[in-house]
Amino acid sequence: MEYIYLLICLLAIVFSADWLVAGAVTIAKRFKISDFVIGAVIIGVGTSFPELVVSSIGAIGGNSDIAIGNVVGSNIFNVMGILGLTALIMPVAVSRENMRFDIPLCIVLSVLSMLLSFNFFLGGEAVLGRVDGLILLACFATFMYFSLKSGKSTAVTSESNEEVTNKQLALGIGKVVLGLGALIVSSRIFLDNAIIIAKAWGVNEAFIAITLVACGTSLPELAASLVAAAKKNTQLALGNVIGSNIFNLSLILGLASQITPLTNRGITAIDYAVMISAAIIPLALGFKGKLNRWAGAFMFLCFVAYNGYLLYTQMN
Repeated sequence: MEYIYLLICLLAIVFSADWLVAGAVTIAKRFKISDFVIGAVIIGVGTSFPELVVSSIGAIGGNSDIAIGNVVGSNIFNVMGILGLTALIMPVAVSRENMRFDIPLCIVLSVLSMLLSFNFFLGGEAVLGRVDGLILLACFATFMYFSLKSGKSTAVTSESNEEVTNKQLALGIGKVVLGLGALIVSSRIFLDNAIIIAKAWGVNEAFIAITLVACGTSLPELAASLVAAAKKNTQLALGNVIGSNIFNLSLILGLASQITPLTNRGITAIDYAVMISAAIIPLALGFKGKLNRWAGAFMFLCFVAYNGYLLYTQMN
């Protein structure tokens, strides 16, 4: 029965993502906000709610592997899996602003989260404490401020000159709300059933957190990015991925560590290193203004290789 639920939820995710992206584009047209900022702020933050819920529940229950592994695994999947597949469908445009601010900030946060999680600055037990979390929350506030401030001045929506009526705006907002709600609910049901199947196969919680839980909570990002790519709106897709990763590292880890200090147990330095490498890839391969299909293939193969490594360590 769980397999039937998985199939139904996948269909619901695809249709709700289409509504979410269509509504977000309408809002971008009306307020002359760039596709990237709409993707990073509205779609990126919105589609990361499943990660927020899962990591918060993990922190409340004292399960640091779930709280941290969910974020680390989601960020790896977002770039290598989602952005890789997106670039395979349609080359992803990378703006100068992305190269100078958004992607470097994601890299800095990836490195910072690793240093804070392993207590690099003070030494001692590898714990992400409450002070560390406040630092990450400050980074989130900074990102939101500069993104919203620069959103109108860097507007790149291809149809931004079209007038959007109040009725169309209301319809667009409704699509965003309904699409996002349906994405979160269907993704949660998908995730619950995937975990049931995984436990029946006998895999441990750390492995579940960084693979099934991480990929399951990132299904909204996957659906939204693929739909955006199909609509030839790749800046929206890139904003979704980068915004989600920044949201995961700064707000989700920041809030989870306020609930309880997060101790690294099953999540290793190798997992963090892969996450940092994933953050660097768009900067390294997007210097010509786009991530082409070869770059997409490379990112997705890296994702497959990493999961193969996880599966190998799980079995041995």
